[in-house]
Amino acid sequence: MPPKRPHNPLSTAAISDYTEHKRASATIARRTYTVVTKEGVFSHGRTDPASLMLAEQMATVRAGDAVVDMNCGNGMAGAVAALSGAGRVWLTDRNVVNADAARRTVAENGATNAEVLLGHGAAPLPQSVQADVVTIRIPKERLALLQLLADAFRLLRTGGVCYVAGATNEGIKTAAGTLERIFGSERTLARDSGHRLLMATKHAASPGTDGLPDAEFLDADAFHSYDAELRGRVLRVFTRPGVFSWDHLDEATAILAGVVDIAEGEHVLDLGCGAGALGALAGLLSGDARVLMLDADVEAVRSAERTAAAAGLTRAEVRTSDVGAAVGGELFDVVVTNPPFHVGKATDLDVPTQFIHDAHAALRPGGRMYLVANRTLPYERVVEARFGNVEKVHDGVRFKVLRGIRD
Repeated sequence: MPPKRPHNPLSTAAISDYTEHKRASATIARRTYTVVTKEGVFSHGRTDPASLMLAEQMATVRAGDAVVDMNCGNGMAGAVAALSGAGRVWLTDRNVVNADAARRTVAENGATNAEVLLGHGAAPLPQSVQADVVTIRIPKERLALLQLLADAFRLLRTGGVCYVAGATNEGIKTAAGTLERIFGSERTLARDSGHRLLMATKHAASPGTDGLPDAEFLDADAFHSYDAELRGRVLRVFTRPGVFSWDHLDEATAILAGVVDIAEGEHVLDLGCGAGALGALAGLLSGDARVLMLDADVEAVRSAERTAAAAGLTRAEVRTSDVGAAVGGELFDVVVTNPPFHVGKATDLDVPTQFIHDAHAALRPGGRMYLVANRTLPYERVVEARFGNVEKVHDGVRFKVLRGIRD
């Protein structure tokens, strides 16, 4: 059983500057670690019991163990493993904001035997990596979690151990059942505030007799696809589990696509592109003019690249980016965006506020931003403050579309 931890060890001051990283302290097994975080990083500004349980377990790694920390978030568990005797530690995360914070956490603690890689699960790891320990802070998407568990089994040596942590409302009970099927057994090591820490040991070279369910997307290069009709055009959209609205076109994107005004030859930025349906439509409406699509999720970026290629676009580019950080000074005629506003079950307006600020910065004078949002969210005041103007070009039962024009 991991040692009892102090209450709220990751409390930190509120952040007013989205780009500013903060340092918090966490005491794990009587040792104090520095954790680097910022707006947009998983569990920023709150204590995540699941992450802390994983970190406490990593304080018990055996000397020389090879550890892989998947869905690593701010990197705390991986840093603890690296400084607790592990021989080598790899941390992976599909979100570029998390991966950057994890690199800073590793560096801040002087963990020279740890490396952070951007990607989902084992996908970015060298093929030669074999692990004694794999840790997983579970994602909410069931198939994305299944891929992580399958990757863990494949990476582990016989006798290796997989630790999985998460909340009841995130699917930790489902994870327990899947561990049982894959590894042949599992047990709960700890519980805290609706969260559990699970453990499973690899005893055989092949998964359990029940096999792996929904195996279609366990291959990192297996993409789901569907057809979406937007503005009278049928687009083939490619996605991966865990990408926003990965198995269908979401209503908000369809609404935004119906009202956005893009003229031939105009350059377009799709900020938070997801699987790329809106960016691909923008490219078609502009007559294959310049389109840049940005997303923090590397799986979304991989999906959007395929969506753009299927649409026949030759001047579309997709980049991983913390909101608009990867724009690189380029200016556009139109920005389209459907910004995220949820952190767990709570509503957080700090991240979408940055979307609005970065959209303004990326526009030429006279350029337009089109933003779709839940109609109850108070974005009008943010757009008005940044652009000096705001117009509601769609006001529906569930969603609204706001337009701001740069002076």
